[in-house]
Amino acid sequence: MKRQIKQRLAKIIYLAGLSIGIFGFLIYNGYIWPNSYFANKYQVQGIDVSAYQGMINWETVAHNKGLHFVFIKASEGMDYQDSYFRKNWDESNNRGILRGAYHYFRTTSSGLAQARNFESIVPAEKGSLPPVVDVEEDGLKEEELKTFLDELESHYKQKPIIYVVYPLYDKYIKNEFTDYPIWIRDVIKTPRLSDGREWSFWQYCNRGRIKGIDTFVDINIYAKDYEELRKLTFH
Repeated sequence: MKRQIKQRLAKIIYLAGLSIGIFGFLIYNGYIWPNSYFANKYQVQGIDVSAYQGMINWETVAHNKGLHFVFIKASEGMDYQDSYFRKNWDESNNRGILRGAYHYFRTTSSGLAQARNFESIVPAEKGSLPPVVDVEEDGLKEEELKTFLDELESHYKQKPIIYVVYPLYDKYIKNEFTDYPIWIRDVIKTPRLSDGREWSFWQYCNRGRIKGIDTFVDINIYAKDYEELRKLTFH
């Protein structure tokens, strides 16, 4: 009897380990994602891309069901410009995908110099989504970020969007930047900001698979419907 119990227990442990291993493999390789269940209730999905994704087949990307927008990396700091930006910018637009550009904010550089770097590569074109600033570095000087945002809003006549992770939202954004749309990263669950503020965009997956892109890609959703998203574009 004890031997049978031990054998059954060993089988249970083996099967549990195998299941965990398979589940982990599927997540790691982007075939499933834990919070897709929560994200699927939203109608408007999109991606964000950079030179990391390499050459993108935008004709194929455009045929992915439910994909409506893309944010494309344009610049970083005061002098880096993404080598694939112009190609991604033009080709995504030619395929009818709503697109916007984002800048990775460096805390060691002037906000104005970073804004000028972004403006030198990103055109103010009709149909473009608002510019995005990607805030992922600690040590942020709020006045430099404010200068950056003010300059972009003046230049593009659109309210910039702030992409941020939870710790930096609580530390820098929550109290000082209350009137900007928030794009939050949460790859585990539906986002909830600590102050109850509503988010506009949600990055729910960082190892997604999209036809037309050979690498993993970030997948996002917009909180409202497609018509509301179109209203954000430059007129």
